[in-house]
Amino acid sequence: MNRHRIADENREAEGLLPPARPDGSGIGVNYTDAWIKALNVEVEDGPRVSCKRKGLKIILQVGDQCGEAIMNRLAHGPDPRDILRHALESAAGQAGVRLLVEGGVIYLETERLEP
Repeated sequence: MNRHRIADENREAEGLLPPARPDGSGIGVNYTDAWIKALNVEVEDGPRVSCKRKGLKIILQVGDQCGEAIMNRLAHGPDPRDILRHALESAAGQAGVRLLVEGGVIYLETERLEP
Protein backbone atom coordinates (compact mmCIF):
# COMPACT_ATOMS: atom_id res chain seq x y z
CA MET A 1 0.00 0.00 0.00
CA ASN A 2 1.44 3.38 -1.04
CA ARG A 3 0.73 6.39 1.14
CA HIS A 4 1.18 9.93 -0.17
CA ARG A 5 0.75 13.23 1.60
CA ILE A 6 -1.77 15.36 -0.29
CA ALA A 7 -2.05 18.56 1.76
CA ASP A 8 -2.78 20.07 5.14
CA GLU A 9 -6.42 20.10 6.16
CA ASN A 10 -7.97 23.56 5.68
CA ARG A 11 -8.56 24.65 9.28
CA GLU A 12 -10.07 27.96 8.14
CA ALA A 13 -12.99 26.03 6.68
CA GLU A 14 -14.22 25.43 10.25
CA GLY A 15 -15.16 29.12 10.40
CA LEU A 16 -17.64 28.54 7.58
CA LEU A 17 -19.75 26.09 9.57
CA PRO A 18 -23.13 27.15 10.98
CA PRO A 19 -23.91 29.02 13.20
CA ALA A 20 -20.78 31.14 12.56
CA ARG A 21 -21.77 31.39 8.89
CA PRO A 22 -25.42 30.68 8.05
CA ASP A 23 -25.89 27.96 5.46
CA GLY A 24 -29.34 27.08 4.17
CA SER A 25 -28.14 23.92 2.43
CA GLY A 26 -28.09 21.73 5.55
CA ILE A 27 -24.90 20.04 4.33
CA GLY A 28 -22.41 22.89 4.79
CA VAL A 29 -21.65 23.78 1.17
CA ASN A 30 -19.42 26.71 2.16
CA TYR A 31 -17.38 24.45 4.44
CA THR A 32 -17.26 21.68 1.83
CA ASP A 33 -16.09 23.95 -0.98
CA ALA A 34 -13.31 25.43 1.18
CA TRP A 35 -12.21 22.03 2.54
CA ILE A 36 -11.99 20.20 -0.80
CA LYS A 37 -9.85 22.91 -2.45
CA ALA A 38 -6.82 21.27 -0.80
CA LEU A 39 -7.54 18.07 -2.76
CA ASN A 40 -6.71 19.66 -6.12
CA VAL A 41 -3.03 18.73 -6.40
CA GLU A 42 -0.52 16.67 -8.34
CA VAL A 43 0.89 13.89 -6.19
CA GLU A 44 4.68 13.78 -6.29
CA ASP A 45 5.64 10.93 -8.62
CA GLY A 46 1.97 10.17 -9.14
CA PRO A 47 -1.29 11.21 -10.79
CA ARG A 48 -3.25 14.41 -10.55
CA VAL A 49 -5.90 14.47 -7.80
CA SER A 50 -8.94 16.69 -8.16
CA CYS A 51 -12.15 17.06 -6.22
CA LYS A 52 -15.22 19.17 -6.84
CA ARG A 53 -18.78 19.51 -5.66
CA LYS A 54 -21.79 19.72 -7.97
CA GLY A 55 -24.90 20.24 -5.90
CA LEU A 56 -25.01 17.34 -3.42
CA LYS A 57 -22.48 15.28 -5.40
CA ILE A 58 -18.76 15.00 -4.60
CA ILE A 59 -16.59 14.00 -7.57
CA LEU A 60 -13.06 12.76 -6.81
CA GLN A 61 -10.66 12.00 -9.63
CA VAL A 62 -7.28 10.31 -9.12
CA GLY A 63 -5.41 9.97 -12.40
CA ASP A 64 -7.87 8.38 -14.80
CA GLN A 65 -10.00 6.84 -12.02
CA CYS A 66 -13.12 8.68 -10.90
CA GLY A 67 -15.48 8.23 -7.97
CA GLU A 68 -18.72 9.99 -7.07
CA ALA A 69 -20.82 10.15 -3.93
CA ILE A 70 -23.85 12.01 -2.65
CA MET A 71 -23.57 14.11 0.51
CA ASN A 72 -26.38 12.51 2.49
CA ARG A 73 -27.57 14.55 5.47
CA LEU A 74 -30.19 12.02 6.56
CA ALA A 75 -27.75 9.12 6.78
CA HIS A 76 -24.64 10.96 8.01
CA GLY A 77 -25.79 14.32 9.43
CA PRO A 78 -26.41 16.72 10.88
CA ASP A 79 -22.68 17.64 11.23
CA PRO A 80 -21.36 18.82 7.83
CA ARG A 81 -17.90 17.43 8.70
CA ASP A 82 -19.32 13.91 8.99
CA ILE A 83 -21.41 14.30 5.84
CA LEU A 84 -18.35 15.35 3.83
CA ARG A 85 -16.08 12.65 5.27
CA HIS A 86 -18.55 9.88 4.41
CA ALA A 87 -19.01 11.22 0.86
CA LEU A 88 -15.23 11.47 0.35
CA GLU A 89 -14.68 7.94 1.67
CA SER A 90 -17.30 6.58 -0.71
CA ALA A 91 -15.99 8.52 -3.73
CA ALA A 92 -12.41 7.45 -2.94
CA GLY A 93 -13.48 3.82 -2.74
CA GLN A 94 -15.07 4.04 -6.18
CA ALA A 95 -11.82 5.55 -7.51
CA GLY A 96 -9.86 2.65 -6.01
CA VAL A 97 -8.05 4.71 -3.36
CA ARG A 98 -8.43 5.71 0.27
CA LEU A 99 -8.37 9.23 1.72
CA LEU A 100 -7.25 9.58 5.32
CA VAL A 101 -7.02 12.59 7.60
CA GLU A 102 -4.56 12.22 10.45
CA GLY A 103 -3.25 15.03 12.59
CA GLY A 104 -4.57 17.69 10.24
CA VAL A 105 -2.87 16.15 7.18
CA ILE A 106 -4.71 14.58 4.23
CA TYR A 107 -3.18 11.36 2.86
CA LEU A 108 -3.93 9.29 -0.24
CA GLU A 109 -3.51 5.50 0.02
CA THR A 110 -3.48 3.29 -3.02
CA GLU A 111 -2.06 0.01 -4.26
CA ARG A 112 -0.17 1.80 -6.99
CA LEU A 113 -0.13 5.25 -8.53
CA GLU A 114 0.37 5.87 -12.23
CA PRO A 115 1.09 9.36 -13.60
